[in-house]
Amino acid sequence: MNLIETLLCDYPALVVDGALATELEQRGCDLHDPLWSAKVLLEAPERIREVHLDYFRAGADIAITASYQASLAGFQCRGLDEAAAAALIQKAVHLAREARDAFWADPAVRAGRPRPLVAASVGPYGAVLADGSEYRGDYGLSRAELADFHRPRLHLLWAAGPDLLACETLPCLLEAQALTDLLMTELPEARAWISFSARDGAHTCHGEALADCAAVLDACPQVAAIGINCSAPQHIPALIGAIRSASRKPVVVYPNSGEVYDGATHDWHGNSACDSFATQAHDWYAAGARLIGGCCRTGPAHIHALAEWLRRQPVSAP
Repeated sequence: MNLIETLLCDYPALVVDGALATELEQRGCDLHDPLWSAKVLLEAPERIREVHLDYFRAGADIAITASYQASLAGFQCRGLDEAAAAALIQKAVHLAREARDAFWADPAVRAGRPRPLVAASVGPYGAVLADGSEYRGDYGLSRAELADFHRPRLHLLWAAGPDLLACETLPCLLEAQALTDLLMTELPEARAWISFSARDGAHTCHGEALADCAAVLDACPQVAAIGINCSAPQHIPALIGAIRSASRKPVVVYPNSGEVYDGATHDWHGNSACDSFATQAHDWYAAGARLIGGCCRTGPAHIHALAEWLRRQPVSAP
């Protein structure tokens, strides 16, 4: 049994945190930069620690680190040598662990919840390109080439001591397979969730049937959960159903606010569904999701409302 399944034997669900980058922007950070939230690792790491702490206080059981858009090449373009760039990638994990340990040091916060986990964010290849291609998956790279890209960061993140890896916003099955290749051959002790971005209620952003992706990943013992993130809330119940039709692994969902991100202009457009976020999560839980949180444009208030409701649910089999 994996770590997630073990916890779900004792708790009805696990609360994933909300947005990091857009929350940092709300607090005055300028992220109009190819490094996005990873820029703050360079400039104001204490801000990242504060956001993690606020999500734990809001009720999050899992913090996702500020490594989504961090890469050796990205930091080296800022003049850092390889060792300094590697240290910054690992700092993302250290900041989340420091926040978790500071929060958990107070016995008063422990009632009715597990010791929070740290999930090291492994963003897709397209995130490092900073051109929005993580919502398309049209990379033109082979499975081996994608593995070569992910290898150094994956090893650095795991060596920094997270509880698991969050391989997230993946637009295509090929990239998920490249990551599981690395897990199985080079990091056999690691556990990860695999979370796709979706174009509708049945398909990844690249166009594969999500049920087919889940069926492939179900065979990998190191995949602790399968899910969807940074996708429109209205599609989540159908996407949960697609995953559950092909896999018995826990389902993780953390949709965005419902607005649409323009990778060219780096702006959000459309209408937000954040006001009803926690209420919508009732449907996600009923559909079978057992790790639930928020992605872009959600914040600590949304996670607090979500946690308050989820902790009142009965424990069921994972």
